[in-house]
Amino acid sequence: MDYPITRHPEFRYKTEFQSHEPEVQEKKVKKISEMNVDPSKAVGNGSVASSSNSSAPKPYLANGGCTDRLHNSSGNDFSIPAGGFPSLRLPVVTSAETSLVARCRRVYAHAHDYHINSISNNSDGETFISADDLRINLWNLEISNQSFNIVDVKPGNMEDLTEVITSAEFHPNQCNMLAYSSSKGSIRLIDLRQSALCDSHAKLFEEQEAPGSRSFFTEIIASISDIKFAKDGRYLLSRDYMTLKLWDINMDSGPVSTFQVHEYLRPKLCDLYENDSIFDKFECCLSGDGSRVATGSYSNLFRVFGCSPGSTEATTLEASKNPMRRQVQTPSRPSRSLTTLTRVVRRGAESPGVDANGNSFDSATKLLHLAWHPTENSIACAAANSLYMYYA
Repeated sequence: MDYPITRHPEFRYKTEFQSHEPEVQEKKVKKISEMNVDPSKAVGNGSVASSSNSSAPKPYLANGGCTDRLHNSSGNDFSIPAGGFPSLRLPVVTSAETSLVARCRRVYAHAHDYHINSISNNSDGETFISADDLRINLWNLEISNQSFNIVDVKPGNMEDLTEVITSAEFHPNQCNMLAYSSSKGSIRLIDLRQSALCDSHAKLFEEQEAPGSRSFFTEIIASISDIKFAKDGRYLLSRDYMTLKLWDINMDSGPVSTFQVHEYLRPKLCDLYENDSIFDKFECCLSGDGSRVATGSYSNLFRVFGCSPGSTEATTLEASKNPMRRQVQTPSRPSRSLTTLTRVVRRGAESPGVDANGNSFDSATKLLHLAWHPTENSIACAAANSLYMYYA
């Protein structure tokens, strides 16, 4: 049947698998692949009767027809039966499973003083960038003992620090272009051809604050936690605490689209600040064709929006619809990034809340990480220690 052009795809649960077990222990599982024994000696289900509970003659190593006595380390004597045996009979043990183990090929060390928040490969296939709160370094894949610092926002006096780098990514097909976001809600596009140290930016993307809308939480929720280029490099997606924004890199006056992720939490910002949830760093992603964007929220929810002109698509899905899923409680761990060191943290109990419509939400269960397949209409998202796959 013919469907109207405006019909939205319906996402359905596809599959999930456990990404890891808490405190996993590695062990080798082995099995006996061959019982190298005389079949006439087998008993029961094919196992060999042991010497401790069998009255059958014990097999011993013989040297031709020798009838000498063998002595073991404890002093016990063992007689070799008349005629002896041609060889010692032993079971053959092999590994039951083959587990793939990642092998570190190269370590790029001693270039960051703070936790790395972003790594992005360049389209030239030769270089990549790594970013922490204050610096972005450019590496050659074949040279691990040195890097080149291309962005440095560290002030002479750390007390003058007003913003930090939160995310960085190379342009998907222009090897000289990259973008990085800041805790003040701005995105800077830089061109490596302009200068060795990119102190200045080619373009600045930021949304002007509405008059009279400023509050205690304004700067906190404006901080951008993740940015992603669209596949064609024309558009750039950013995620702050409350919204997704889609930017055209040729238009720096403001975003072309803004998507409200969980606007119903705005009255709860004080509670989210008390339990430190307001500093959660949600990721974002775009579909391969650039027609949809997605990001996560609380209660293991994630949202998918249509970003084509005129699209009204907005879907909310929960990444916990399988009743067989094992629930694992993961204790919250304090962040050790510079962002935590430069702000006042007031901790409280993390507990479920209620949104403006009376629906419960749990700030302790959050879907921070997700990725869209580059060519197919499917999404992988991670919640706790499980990875969920959804397709349309």
